[in-house]
Amino acid sequence: MNNIYKLIQKHPALSIVIGFQCFRFILLPFMGLMPQDAYYHFYGENFSWCYLDHPGMIGYLLRIFTLVFGKTVFVIKLTDFVITSLTLLSFYKLAECFLSKEKLKYAIILIASTFFISILSFNSTPDVPLLLFWTLSVLFLYRAIFEHKKASWIYAGIAMGLAFDSKYTGLLLQIGLLAFILFSKHHRKLLISPWLWISLIVSAIITFPVWFWNYQNDFASFLFKSSDRTSSISKFKISPKYFFGALGHQSLLLLPILFGTFLIFTFKYIKRFLLKFKLPSSKILFLLAFFIPTFLGFLSLTPVYWVKLNWMMPSYITGIILTSIFITRKWVRYQVIFSVVIHVLVSIQLLFYVVPIKSDDTWVGWKELASEIDTLKETFPNTFVFADDGYKTTAALNFFMEEKVYAQNVIGLKALHFDFLGDDLTILNGKNAFFIDSDKRFKNEDKKGHILNEVKPYFEKCTELEPIIITKHGKKVRKFWIYFCEKYKATP
Repeated sequence: MNNIYKLIQKHPALSIVIGFQCFRFILLPFMGLMPQDAYYHFYGENFSWCYLDHPGMIGYLLRIFTLVFGKTVFVIKLTDFVITSLTLLSFYKLAECFLSKEKLKYAIILIASTFFISILSFNSTPDVPLLLFWTLSVLFLYRAIFEHKKASWIYAGIAMGLAFDSKYTGLLLQIGLLAFILFSKHHRKLLISPWLWISLIVSAIITFPVWFWNYQNDFASFLFKSSDRTSSISKFKISPKYFFGALGHQSLLLLPILFGTFLIFTFKYIKRFLLKFKLPSSKILFLLAFFIPTFLGFLSLTPVYWVKLNWMMPSYITGIILTSIFITRKWVRYQVIFSVVIHVLVSIQLLFYVVPIKSDDTWVGWKELASEIDTLKETFPNTFVFADDGYKTTAALNFFMEEKVYAQNVIGLKALHFDFLGDDLTILNGKNAFFIDSDKRFKNEDKKGHILNEVKPYFEKCTELEPIIITKHGKKVRKFWIYFCEKYKATP
């Protein structure tokens, strides 16, 4: 302990980083299961080379951790925390390549204090492995290009491939690499270097399973991710709500000081290029190549499309390094103070659930719902369970219950990757079922009074039971409508 105390005294920046990470780790046991945690754990339990809505890296990692340490909510959260901690370590090694010792301290404090690191540490999403492999890709590319380490081209190719196997946004790494080489007059000769192309070929080989699965399934995943979004963007309907909503989300994830600095230096470099046709030094250009396409690309869509809060996250890695070049100690101190306040408020919400969340995107109530359903099944034996809300209730109940829980494909609706499990629904013919319907707004304890029209044709009779009410700290916080449906017909 003495040695640790001396180390912290000698390196105060390290104490801040360790402080934030310890705070996050202490909160892990108090975190309930999020629907996303359950859905991506479902990925791991149903192995596939790819999945409809994402590649499978987060699912594979969750599966490995739960096989080794057991299937518990804590282990799910521990997976996210460990992978994100490795991202912080990789970021430190990357930032070390660009910054002086003083500025390096700023960089590691800035990233460790952000709210987006907390989200990645607590919540399973494809962004958790994406950010790790993105950071490693940029680090290895730096070593390959500026330190002339040929083996690093291979490592970079592997990391870029694994980033794509985490989330399709990983493709922006190859785009950033080629953009840097094209714009940097000192490095254009790399276009004829075999090492560049070897690196790109290696990355393509690593991504092969994703392409192969899509080929086998009529490119379902690629079409799913692109069709609706392309249609919405092509309408080009200006929406101030989307734009200001995106600004609000980014200000929360990065905190206002850091996000404001991002906007300032982005404007500065774009203005310099457009008005003076002047490019920055090679190293700054390298950082910008992995920042501008992702950050400015998605930001430019916000007036016409709802850009999700996590889409810009990969740009934060080099964006924070660039910020550290300009920011002063005073503003770093303000960032830390603001961050501490935000994290304390969030911890109060996590521990005491002060403000009920009127959504299924919550960590509260899933385990209790599973327990209530198990009790109901004792009264109504030989029934199956299904829900109709995309994936959330189905995935959460599958995590906590011993038996299989079905999604809305039971009633002929699209059900994300549940459609690709190869389930033979005819084995359910003639069985009774419980249909679960979440009351997201929860204003009273009344029955709903009717059932979805889509459900009726698949059963001979549906009877609404008393709703299940979930309490926390003595307060009623969630409500689920329950229906007992008799004699299922797979073909209505």
